[in-house]
Amino acid sequence: YYDFTGRTLQLHYYDNQIIFNQISLKADNFHLYNYCNHVLTLVHPLFAQIGQLVFKGMKRLNRIQSLVYETAYNTNENLLICAPTGAGKTNIAMLTVLHEIRQHLQPGGVIKKDEFKIVYVAPMKALAAEMTNYFSKRLEPLGITVKELTGDMQLTKGEILRTQMLVTTPEKWDVVTRKSVGDVALSQIVRLLILDEVHLLHEDRGPVLESLVARTIRQVESTQSMIRILGLSATLPNYLDVAAFLHVNPYIGLFFFDSRFRPVPLGQTFVGIKTTNKVMVFVHARNATVRTAMGLIEMAKNSGETCFFQPDQGPDYGHCEKQVDKAFKNKQMKEMFPEGFGIHHAGMLRSDRSMMESMFSKGHLKVLVCTATLAWGVNLPAHAVIIKGTQIYDAKRGALVDLGILDVMQIFGRAGRPQFDKYGEGTIITTHEKLSHYLTLLTQQNPIESQFQDSLADNLNAEVALGSVTNVEEAVKWLSYTYLYVRMRANPLAYGINHKAFQMDPSLELYRKELVLESGRKLDKARMIRFEERTGYFASTDLGRTASHFYIRYNTIEVDSLLHQIQHHREADILSIVDGFVCWQVRDEELEELDQLLSNYCELPAAGGVENSYGKINVLLQTYISRGEVDSFSLISDLSYVAQNAARIVRALFEIALRKRWPAMTYRLLTLCKVIDKRLWGFSHPLRQFPNLSHIVLNRLEEKKLTVDKLKEMRKDEIGKKQLIPKKLRCVHQIPSITMEASIQPITRTVLRVRLIITPDFRWNDQVHGSVGEPWWLWVEDPINDHIYHSEYLLLQKKQPQHIVFTIPIFEPLPSQYYIKAVSDRWLGAEAVCIINFQNLILPERHPPHTELLDLQPLPVTALGNREYESLYKFTHFNPIQTQIFHTLYHTDTNVLLGAPTGSGKTIAAEMAMFRVFNKYPGSKVVYIAPLKALVRERIEDWKIRIEEKLGKKVVELTGDVTPDMRAIAQADLIVTTPEKWDGVSRSWQNRSYVQKVAILIIDEIHLLGEDRGPVLEVIVSRTNFISSHTSRSVRVVGLSTALANARDLADWLGIGQVGLFNFRPSVRPVPLEVHIHGFPGQHYCPRMASMNKPTFQAIRSHSPAKPVLIFVSSRRQTRLTALDLIAFLATEDNPKQWLHQDEREVHYTMLRDSNLKLTLAFGIGMHHAGLHERDRKTVEELFVNCKIQVLIATSTLAWGVNFPAHLVVVKGTEYYDGKSRRYVDYPITDVLQMMGRAGRPQFDDQGKAVILVHDIKKDFYKKFLYEPFPVESSLLSVLSDHLNAEIAAGTIGSKQDAMDYITWTYFFRRLVMNPSYYNLEDITHESINKFLSNLVERSLRDLECSYCMEIKEVRPLTYGRISSYYYLKHQTIRMFKERLRADTCFRLPVSLLISVSQDAEEYAELPVRHNEDQLNSQLAQQLPLQVNPHSYDSAHTKTHLLLQAHFSHAQLPCSDYNTDTKTVLDNAIRICQAMLDVAANEGWLVTAISICNLVQMIVQGRWLHDSSLLMLPHIEQQDLYLMSNSPCGERQQEVWSRICFVMLPQDQESLPTLSSKHNIGNGHTGRGGAAREASMGQLKDFLN
Repeated sequence: YYDFTGRTLQLHYYDNQIIFNQISLKADNFHLYNYCNHVLTLVHPLFAQIGQLVFKGMKRLNRIQSLVYETAYNTNENLLICAPTGAGKTNIAMLTVLHEIRQHLQPGGVIKKDEFKIVYVAPMKALAAEMTNYFSKRLEPLGITVKELTGDMQLTKGEILRTQMLVTTPEKWDVVTRKSVGDVALSQIVRLLILDEVHLLHEDRGPVLESLVARTIRQVESTQSMIRILGLSATLPNYLDVAAFLHVNPYIGLFFFDSRFRPVPLGQTFVGIKTTNKVMVFVHARNATVRTAMGLIEMAKNSGETCFFQPDQGPDYGHCEKQVDKAFKNKQMKEMFPEGFGIHHAGMLRSDRSMMESMFSKGHLKVLVCTATLAWGVNLPAHAVIIKGTQIYDAKRGALVDLGILDVMQIFGRAGRPQFDKYGEGTIITTHEKLSHYLTLLTQQNPIESQFQDSLADNLNAEVALGSVTNVEEAVKWLSYTYLYVRMRANPLAYGINHKAFQMDPSLELYRKELVLESGRKLDKARMIRFEERTGYFASTDLGRTASHFYIRYNTIEVDSLLHQIQHHREADILSIVDGFVCWQVRDEELEELDQLLSNYCELPAAGGVENSYGKINVLLQTYISRGEVDSFSLISDLSYVAQNAARIVRALFEIALRKRWPAMTYRLLTLCKVIDKRLWGFSHPLRQFPNLSHIVLNRLEEKKLTVDKLKEMRKDEIGKKQLIPKKLRCVHQIPSITMEASIQPITRTVLRVRLIITPDFRWNDQVHGSVGEPWWLWVEDPINDHIYHSEYLLLQKKQPQHIVFTIPIFEPLPSQYYIKAVSDRWLGAEAVCIINFQNLILPERHPPHTELLDLQPLPVTALGNREYESLYKFTHFNPIQTQIFHTLYHTDTNVLLGAPTGSGKTIAAEMAMFRVFNKYPGSKVVYIAPLKALVRERIEDWKIRIEEKLGKKVVELTGDVTPDMRAIAQADLIVTTPEKWDGVSRSWQNRSYVQKVAILIIDEIHLLGEDRGPVLEVIVSRTNFISSHTSRSVRVVGLSTALANARDLADWLGIGQVGLFNFRPSVRPVPLEVHIHGFPGQHYCPRMASMNKPTFQAIRSHSPAKPVLIFVSSRRQTRLTALDLIAFLATEDNPKQWLHQDEREVHYTMLRDSNLKLTLAFGIGMHHAGLHERDRKTVEELFVNCKIQVLIATSTLAWGVNFPAHLVVVKGTEYYDGKSRRYVDYPITDVLQMMGRAGRPQFDDQGKAVILVHDIKKDFYKKFLYEPFPVESSLLSVLSDHLNAEIAAGTIGSKQDAMDYITWTYFFRRLVMNPSYYNLEDITHESINKFLSNLVERSLRDLECSYCMEIKEVRPLTYGRISSYYYLKHQTIRMFKERLRADTCFRLPVSLLISVSQDAEEYAELPVRHNEDQLNSQLAQQLPLQVNPHSYDSAHTKTHLLLQAHFSHAQLPCSDYNTDTKTVLDNAIRICQAMLDVAANEGWLVTAISICNLVQMIVQGRWLHDSSLLMLPHIEQQDLYLMSNSPCGERQQEVWSRICFVMLPQDQESLPTLSSKHNIGNGHTGRGGAAREASMGQLKDFLN
C-alpha cells in the first residue's frame, strides 16, 4: 500500500508482476501511464455527508472514476473525460454536480438553491429523459429539483426558477441562450455546464455544440463569473484539440482512457454481404424491427433451434406473461414474447417501450430487435450486439445515408454486461464495398473535424441578434472560441488554407476576418442583419432576430421570393416553400399510401398532387393535423420530421408577416400555428380543445351547429332538450373571450391616441388557463389598405381589466373605420374585434408656424444697464434666443411665453423679467414656480448666492419640505415654490397680503400642463388672472417651456397678443443635437432592459469615448443592473478603468455608504437616485461635474432636478413601472425631451448626441415627436371637482353660472374648442359647448355634494368642503373620514382603526408599489404587530399601513426605496390627521379627537402609544429603560435624571425644543448653557452605554 495525502493506492500483483510499468504521483494530481488491462482501484476516505446520500448503495468508485475524483470533486477546473461507453462517465458528472452543490451549502446544511443552475446537455431527447430520471433519483435526498427541458418537455418560467438542474438537448439550450430577451437571467446563474457526447462535434449537430461552448466561455470572460464546463466523450484520437476548445488545462483536467478501459472487453466481427446469450439486433427502420424479429423466429423454427432463444421459466415468468397479455395491444408483440424475441423503437407507446426494456433486463427476452436510438437513449447492455445494415434513412435529407462511425461505436458500447460477462461481442453486417470503410474507421480513428463553417452564417446571425457580436472585430474574436479555430490551426489544409498563407498568418486572424466578412455580406443580402462594411458594424433586423429565435436557416430566409410567396399561398402550402423540406424525394412505393392519406385525412387540396415534394409535405402536414396513421417507415420518419418542425417554422412566418404588417396573412398564419399545436382544424368545434369531452357530445354539437355563443346563451333545460348533458358543457364558459372598449383622442391631425379597456369575459380555471395569464395578440388594421398600424403581445390577467394606450397614424381624407383585432395565442375560436369609427371625429386645428430665430448681433450683458446685474454673469454676450427676447422681457410688462429647447438659457430669461420688477416695482414680489422640489432646491442654491448675497434681495423657499413663517414670506422679494404649495397658499388670497403684492409669476416648464400635475398650473394662472381683475394690480405671467406645437392656444390663455409669444423650433439649440433611435423587441420589460446594455456600451464607445455621458433609466434597480453590466463589458477591454479620470487613491470609498457605488465608482461609473444617502449623492455629483468620472447612470427625475449637461445622453427605455395601475407605462414625451436636452455642453461641445433606446413597437411614435413638437392638452377634467371646491370655499364661486365662467378662464376651455374630439365633444356649436360645460359643472358639484363639501341648491361651502380645501385634500378623502370615523364612549379608539382610516386616504393611492414589492410587503408584515389583509400586499394603501407601523416600531426596512417612501407617507400624514381631527371636532366626538391627537404624537415621535415616554428622549433606547426602573440603585438613578433634566430643561430663555425636532436636540443649541448641555449630552450617552 502506498499512502499519499490521505488517499490509499491499492496495488494488485499478478504472477508477482506489478500490473503497470510506471506511476507518476504529484501533489496536486496524478496520472497513470502505460495502462495494462488489469484492475486498478483507488480507495478514498468517506465522502462528505451529501456525497454519501447521493451515492447511496455504492461501495466504491471504479478505477476511472477514482482517478478523476480529486479533480472533479475538489476543484473548479474544466474537465474533458474521454472514455469508452460503460465506463461510468455519468457518475463523474455527478461528482462535479456535488462539488457545485457544496459551494452553495450554508452552515446547518441548508443549500441556497436560488444561487445556481446546472445544465446537462444530452444529444438526444431519449437520453435526456433517462438522465433526468437518473439525476432526479440520486439528488432527491438533497431536495434538488431536476427537470427535462426539450422540444417535448416545455417548462414555464416559474418551473425553471424552481429547478436547480436542467437536462436539455443542444438545440434547445442554444435557443434558450441565443435569445437576448426572456432567458438572460437563466443563463447568467448557470454555474456548471455538462456536455455529454462531445465527440458529436464531428456530426451535423457539431456546430450547435461549438456555438454553445463559445457563447459560454465568452460569457465567463465578459461577466467574470465562474461557469465550469465538463465534457464527456467516447475515446477520441485528437482529444488535445477538444480539450483546448473546452478551455481544459491538459495537465489537470484532461483524462483520456482508450478502449482497453472498457469494463468488458469487446470482440468485433465485420461481415460483408454480397447477395446464444442476450443479443441486441440494431436495425434502421421501425417496421424493420418487426420484420427482422419475425424472420429470425421463422429461421429458428425452420432449423429447430428455438430452444436457444426461449426464456428461462423462472418463478416470475408467469407473472410477466400475464402483464404482457394485458399491456401489449400489438398482436405481433404478444406472439414474439413466448419465443424470447422483442422489439423496441420510438414509434411505440412509452409504456410498451418501458415494458420491453424491463423484460430484456430481467432476461425474459433473449433477443431485442431495436433501432439505433436505443443505443443513445437507454442504458441497456447485452452480451452481443449485431448491426444489421449500415444504411439509415435521414428525414432531413429525405434519403438513405451511411451510419456514422460514432453511432457504430455507441451501439458497440452496449455489448458486454459488466456484472455478468468477461467479454462482449459486436458484429456489423454491411455491404461488401462498405466493409473496408468501417474496418478502417474502427481500427484507425481519424481526428474529428469541425462542421462549423457550413453554418457560420446562421451562428453569426444568432450572436448579432443576441447582441454579443456587434462588429467585425468582435466576430473575429468570437471565432477564436470555436472548435473550428482549433482545427484550422492544427490541420489548415483540410479547411482550404494553404501552407504559405498559414505561415504568414499563424493566428489565422486574416482568414477569420475573411470568413466573417463573407458571412456578413450574405446575411446583409438576405436582410437578416445590416452590415456596414466601411465601419465594420453589424445591426440585427427583425428578420434576423426571428430567424435566430426560431432556428430558421439562412438559406431558407435567403430566398428573396419567400416573403412574397407567403402572401399568396394557402395555409398548408406555406411549409412546402421552406428550404428544409425542398430536397425531399417522393419514392414510388410511397405514392399509393400518400394517395390514401390525401383522400382519408386531407381537408384541403394538395397543390401539384402527391408526385412532387411540395404535395408530399402538404399531405403529411394535413395527416398530422387530422391525427392520421402512417404505415411506411420512411413516411413515419418524414411525418415525425414535419411534426417537429412545422410549428416552429409557421411561428417564424407568423412573426415575419406581423413585422411586415400584413393583416390577412398574419391572421391566417396565427390560426395555422394553433391548428398545428392543437392538431385540430380551424373549422372544428372549439370545445374539441377540451380532452375530457366525449366524441359523442362533440359530434352532436357539430350536427346541431351549436356555436359557443349559442351555448353560452342557452339555459340548462334548453341544453337538456338538445340531448346534451349540461354539466359536461360547463367548459363552454372556460373558452377565453374578451370584450374591448376603445376611445380615441386626436393628438395632431396625423396622430391618434387609442385607449383600450380589455375585460376578460370567461370563467378562469387555473388548471385550464394556468396561473400566469392568457397570451393574446392585438393589432390595429386598416381593411382598405390591408395594413397593420400597431401590434402588441398581451398577457391577459385573471384579476382585473387591462388598460392599453397606444398611438396610430391617421390620414386625410379620413378612412371610414379601423379594426382592432385581438386573437388568442393558444385557443382556436378565441378572438374579438372592436371597430374604431371615424365618422364623428373632428381633427384639431393646424398649428401656426414657429418663431423664426432672427440673425441679430449678440447683445452684450451691459445692455442690462446695471453693474450689479452684469457682475452675475461670467459671459460677455447673451445667446441669440436671449438677444431676441431681451427687449420684451426687460423693457415691457407684457405677458411672455417662451418656448425653446432645453439648454437655451431660459433661466436667464426668467432673471431678466425679475430684474424688471426689482427696477420698476421695488416693494413687489416675484414668484418662481418650478415643477419639482429638486428644481426648487437647485434654483435656491444658485439664487441664494447670486441674488440674495450679491443683490441683497431676500430669497425664500416654499415647498412641502420647507415652510418658512409668515414674517419671512412677507419680507421676501423672491419666492421659489412648487405648484401645489403656491396653489394652497393662494387659495386664501383675500387674507394674505403678500399674495396680493405679487407682481410677476414665472412658471418654469409650463408645458407640463398636459401631465398629471397640469391642473394645478391651470388653476394658479386662472386664479392669478382673477386676482388681477379684482385688485386692479396686473400680475405679469411669464411661462417657460420647451418648443410647443400649439403655443398660440397657450398664449391666448395667458393673454398674450402678437408681442410676447416666442416659440422657437426644437432645432435652434445653442448646441446642435444629433439623435439616434433604436428599437428593441421583447414582450417583457426586464429582459428588454438587459438587452439594451450592450448597445449602451457601444454608444459610449462610438459617440463619447472620453467625454461625459448621462444614462437615464426608469428605476433605482436599473441603475445598479446597468452599472454592473457596463463593468462586465469594461472587463473585456484593454483598459477597464478607462472611464475613471483620476487617481483611484483620491476617491474616498470609506466615506460612501452604498456598497454598489463603491464598486462602480472604481470604474468611473456613478449612480444617482433618490434612494442614495445625501452625502453619497453629493459625492457622485461633484465627481461627475468635475469630470473625474465619465459616466453617470441616473433615474429620470435627474433630468428635471439637476442641471448636469453631458456630451452624450442615453435614454435606456422609455417606460417606468406605475404602482397605481401596476404596469409599465410610457414616460410623458416631455420627460424624454427633457432628458435629451441634457445632451451638449454649451461651453465645451459643438454638438450633443442623444441615443434613445425604445420598445420597437413605439419607435415610429418617438421618431415623429422627438423631431417635431408635441401639442399640450389639458388634464383638468379628472380633478375639476377638487378645484371647484377650493374656489367655492374661497368664495370665488357662488353659483353654477360662476362655475361655468370659472371654467372659461382655464386652458381646458381653450383646448376644448380647438380639439373637441380629444375631450369627447361631438361638435363645436355654441349650444353643444354650453350643454357640455353645464353637464360638467352639474356632475362635479353633485360629486362634491356626495362628499358633504357643499350644498348644490345654493352653491355654498360646508365645513367639510373648507377642511378639504384648507388641508389640500381630495374630496373623496374627506367623505371617507366622515363615513368611517365614529364616536366612542370608551377611553380611546383603537389605534389600528385610526391607522387604517388614515391609510385609505386618496392621497396615498399614488404611493408607488414597484415590481415585486408585494413580496417585500409580505415579509415586512410578518415583523409588525398589526395585521393587514394578506391579499392586498400589492396595494398602495396597505403599503402605507406597513410603513407607518414600521415607523412606530423602528423596524428594519427591506430596501432603501422604502426609506424614501416612508418620507412621502410622513409628509402627508400630519395634514391628513389634522383633517381627521377637524372632522371629529366638527362632529363633537371628544374621545375620537383625543385618539387622533395621540396618533399625531405617534407619527411625530415615531413611537407606539404604549411605549415609554422616555424613549422620546435622544439616545435613550429600549435597553436603557431598566436604569430608570424602581431599582435599589437610587443614587445612580438620581444621577441619570439630573443629567437628563440638565440637557432637556430650558436655560436662559432657551425654549424646550419641539418634539418633532427631537433628533436635533443638543445639536446646534447656542447661547449660555448650550455648550455645557452639549457636553452633558455626550456624558449622558456614555453613561447610558
